[in-house]
Amino acid sequence: GFALFSRVVKFRRTGESARSEDDTASGEHEVQIEGVRMGLEAVELDDGAAVPKEFANPTDDTFMVEDAVEAIGFGKFQWKLSVLTGLAWMADAMEMMILSILAPQLHCEWRLPSWQVALLTSVVFVGMMSSSTLWGNISDQYGRKTGLKISVLWTLYYGILSAFAPVYSWILVLRGLVGFGIGGVPQVTLYAEFLPMKARAKCILLIEVFWAIGTVFEVALAVFVMPSLGWRWLLILSAVPLLLFAVLCFWLPESARYDVLSGNQEKAIATLKRIATENGAPMPLGKLIISRQEDRGKMRDLFTPHFRWTTLLLWFIWFSNAFSYYGLVLLTTELFQAGDVCSISSRKKAVEAKCSLACEYLSEEDYMDLLWTTLSEFPGVLVTLWIIDRLGRKKTMALCFAIFSFCSLLLFICVGRNVLTLLLFIARAFISGGFQAAYVYTPEVYPTATRALGLGTCSGMARVGALITPFIAQVMLESSVYLTLAVYSGCCLLAALASCFLPIETKGRGLQESSHREWGQEMVGRGMHGAGVTRSNSGSQE
Repeated sequence: GFALFSRVVKFRRTGESARSEDDTASGEHEVQIEGVRMGLEAVELDDGAAVPKEFANPTDDTFMVEDAVEAIGFGKFQWKLSVLTGLAWMADAMEMMILSILAPQLHCEWRLPSWQVALLTSVVFVGMMSSSTLWGNISDQYGRKTGLKISVLWTLYYGILSAFAPVYSWILVLRGLVGFGIGGVPQVTLYAEFLPMKARAKCILLIEVFWAIGTVFEVALAVFVMPSLGWRWLLILSAVPLLLFAVLCFWLPESARYDVLSGNQEKAIATLKRIATENGAPMPLGKLIISRQEDRGKMRDLFTPHFRWTTLLLWFIWFSNAFSYYGLVLLTTELFQAGDVCSISSRKKAVEAKCSLACEYLSEEDYMDLLWTTLSEFPGVLVTLWIIDRLGRKKTMALCFAIFSFCSLLLFICVGRNVLTLLLFIARAFISGGFQAAYVYTPEVYPTATRALGLGTCSGMARVGALITPFIAQVMLESSVYLTLAVYSGCCLLAALASCFLPIETKGRGLQESSHREWGQEMVGRGMHGAGVTRSNSGSQE
């Protein structure tokens, strides 16, 4: 029989070939239909009669992975996945944060000149840059899960091994190999492919919260470990989240989208059923098919007249973001050791006469202040969450850069320790907020075919910024504090302007599914074809 209620249609379908056993058993299935209003009577259909045209979708007995993910929705499975992906990001953040704690320590212990200290940070980013395309290829060839597992175990192994480095050259090579592994750890592909569209932007910001937890956890760990056990133990203990992740990794399913593309339909269906069961949601009916394949994004697609400006400006924005963020992280320890900017300038003149390798260990007060400035990442996330939908993406990025720039300029004034901590707190909150805004904006601005490529190239530019920054924050600082601060401030002012000049604002529009107009209609969901529902743009509405 065929009965129609307010917003739910129940009908038995006849002559359907591709139907799973459970569906045959139940015989009936619910299909959600939006846009169907009250006041429609129940319709009786004979067994042979055709379903009314507005409900019949010619391809109704097939569905794609995207449809299944949308139908199953966000639930218990995605929460678990978020925590697991969060662990990987947390570990990543800790490996980054360790650099600013390790630098002054090794500078003293091994009597390293400042360029060697800076090189210790840069080598991690060189490793990350050289490996990110490789991990992407492994994920495409052998599966998202395989790529993630190998990179996690790699990072874990070399992370622990670097704690046993006997001399500088050893730790340099081992930290480079850690960087090589980190390049593959925050592979968000697996995570994103299990997220329904509505939840995507919020989840990206949720992952950023884990980044903030990681940085805070690392400093808190240093407070306890460094004075008593030393830096080698800090390196070993910092690998704990990675170890946890490596153990829990076996719970992770392979991406259903990847399985379908590699011709493994049964495995994909099993994965989707498992998620549906865990979320307590129904599976779509019918046969799983491969989505229409578009050509993979090519480099020239980023430079079509429509995207040329956007791409160039975004590259500069990402470069400035990483350059300033990591620069501030490294500068913080340098500034705390000195007390304030003025004493760095005067101290340099006095020290020059004594010894070019003079150094100071971080004191407990330094660690506590470092902890305070690191905690600023949380307000950074909250402020961004609050303003990104009110002001829009572009203005949010511009505001974050401008405030960072202003705070760096205020450091020129000889301020006391407390004001210094406050300024660094505000600057770090906003520069990490700017990073998050860029993370939300970039995937929204590019269509599916070029999205991964667009995000990948932006991320590459960010690594270039991170690679250069130690030589400014640690080496240039020795010759002039004011010049160093001016470089960061100026760079962020230009980035604020670049944000304002971005041609496209993505506030209020979903992920662009494709350059094809009709693709959006396909993604809207089954059962809405011809039901008089039109969409304002392709892709989903956030």
